Amino acid sequence: MMAMTADGIIAKDKTQNADWTSKADKRVFIAETKKHGAIIMGETTFAAMGGRALPGRLNLILSMTPERYAPAAVAGALEFLNAPPAAVVEYLEVKGFQSAILGGGARTNASFLKAGLVDELWLTVEPKVFGTGLNFTEGEALDLNLELLETEKIGDGAVQLRYRVLPRV
Repeated sequence: MMAMTADGIIAKDKTQNADWTSKADKRVFIAETKKHGAIIMGETTFAAMGGRALPGRLNLILSMTPERYAPAAVAGALEFLNAPPAAVVEYLEVKGFQSAILGGGARTNASFLKAGLVDELWLTVEPKVFGTGLNFTEGEALDLNLELLETEKIGDGAVQLRYRVLPRV
C-alpha cells in the first residue's frame, strides 16, 4: 500500500517526511492497516513516518541492525527484524496473522515483489507532481503483470487503484 504523485514518485528523497499525502489517503491507510493488524516497513519509511509506532497494530520494522532499536521495541506493537521476505511472512504467520500491509519503502517493496509475496497493490495517486525522486520499487528490475480490481476517488483529489498481482508464467 503506497501513495505516489501523479508522476509515480513516493518521495523526493529518502529523508522526506511522509506528511505530503492527503488526509483521505491517511484515512484509508489507517483503516486498512488496522483491519489487517500488521504493517511491514523498512527503517527509512519508519523514520519518515516519525519514528514511532502506529497505534492499534503491529509495526514490524525491517532493519539490518534491529538491535540498535532494542530500547524502543514493544512486543506486539513495535518490533524490529532483520530477515528476508519469506522469513518475515513466516514470522507473522507464527504470530497468528493471516495478512499484513506492506507499507514501503522502495527497497522493502521491491524485495517482497521479487520474492512473489505480494498479492495486491493498493496505490493512492495524489494530485501532485515532484518531477524527480524515488519510485515505489527504487528502480529494481521487475516484470509483473497486474489486473485492475478497483478504482476509487477517496477524496482530496486522490484516486486509489487496487491491482491483483498475477501469477508469474
